[in-house]
Order: sequence, then C-alpha cells, then structure tokens
Amino acid sequence: MTRQLDLALKSKSFLDWLSAWYANLQPMRLADAITDPARAALLTIDMLNGFCYEGVLASPRAAACVQPIADLFRRAYARGVRNFVSIQEGHSERAEEFKAYGAHCVRGTREAEQVPELAALPFAHNIEVVRKNSLHTIVDTTMELWLENHALVDTFIVTGVCTDLCTYDLALDLKLRGNARDIPRRVIVPADCVSTYDLPVDVAQKIGALPHDGDLAHTYFLYMMALNRIQVASRIE
Repeated sequence: MTRQLDLALKSKSFLDWLSAWYANLQPMRLADAITDPARAALLTIDMLNGFCYEGVLASPRAAACVQPIADLFRRAYARGVRNFVSIQEGHSERAEEFKAYGAHCVRGTREAEQVPELAALPFAHNIEVVRKNSLHTIVDTTMELWLENHALVDTFIVTGVCTDLCTYDLALDLKLRGNARDIPRRVIVPADCVSTYDLPVDVAQKIGALPHDGDLAHTYFLYMMALNRIQVASRIE
C-alpha cells in the first residue's frame, strides 16, 4: 500500500503559484503567432457534436471553445494560412476506449460530425480531416502522412479538447518530434481555445467512475505544456 499524501497541505504553495501563473497568462498577437503563413498550421481536435452539444461526453465547457476556435480559423485564413487540420474521433462500435469513457462519437452518427460553426466556414472544404479511434492523434491516423507532406511547417497552433488528453498528446508529440531532430519548432496553445471535462467526486462516486477536476486538469496540463517549451497564451488576438 502506498503512503497517503496530504496534497492539499503539501502542494498548497505550488497550487497557489499555479493559480497565479494561469491568471497571468498573456495574450499573443496573431502577427506574432503567425510570422510566415506558409509555414504555419492550425489544428483543432474533437470539435464535434459529441463533445460540445450532445451525448455522454458533451459539456458547456467544450462548447465554449467553439466560437473562439472558429474566429481564430477565420483570422488565420485572412492572414494567408492555408494549412488547416481537423482531427476527429470516429470510433468503431466496440471501441476499447468506451471501457474508460463510455460510448461516444461512433462513426456515422451525429455525435461524430464536426460542429456546425466550423463546418460553415467558407474554406471548410480545404480543412484536412484526420480520423482517429483513440485518444492518440497520430498513431494509426493519417496525421503522420500529413506531417511528412508538410515538412516545412514549423509553427503549429493547437486547439480543441480535451486539454489534458488529446490536446496535450498532440501538442507534446509535435514539440518532441522537433526536439528529437534538433529542429526549432513552435507549438502554440491559446488557453481560450482548449478545455476539458469536469466530473466532481460526488458524481463520480455515484456512477462508479474516476473523478476529474476540470479546472485543475486544464490548468495543470497547460503548465505541463509550458514546462516542455510549448507557448501557452491566454488567447491569440
């Protein structure tokens, strides 16, 4: 048996610091984020009905990202960016991940459809769609090939859900691929364009699930990204 830790006491100074760090995140100018539109890419993860508007994993927290992401896409396109990727869950009917998160975003259902706000963008037909059957955004997806075909892209702006799951996975993967090759690579995450779910302890106990503090997970994993030299901004203006 592991020893019990009083994290509320032991980690209080760090959590106080973390709260202040998050509150003091600074905005980034679009012109500073995208210095060369031809070498920049915008990526969004799981901006689907099944995370934003309907189904067991949908939440207002995820839905709150929709408009900021759509607006960022529009402004990036106006600046000349043409590299856009939408990574979307399209699960098989008996997906292994349903054991952890319940059935969601099954291929061919409304849940697996991109939110209308992104689908209605005038350049939506130019957005590359990458399907995935797990939290991982690159393993066994076409994202690997996309990266090979866009080798000159060195600035990646990552948006979507969930901050501590798919979003963190993609942002860190992109950064570490550059590190492994000693390639300078910018990965930028605007905090207003990412979010995660919340499952309070009392609710989790009632349904037999693991609890998930959305605010803590969101803040801590943004910090973990920053720790790995991913640029975290409050927003991109």
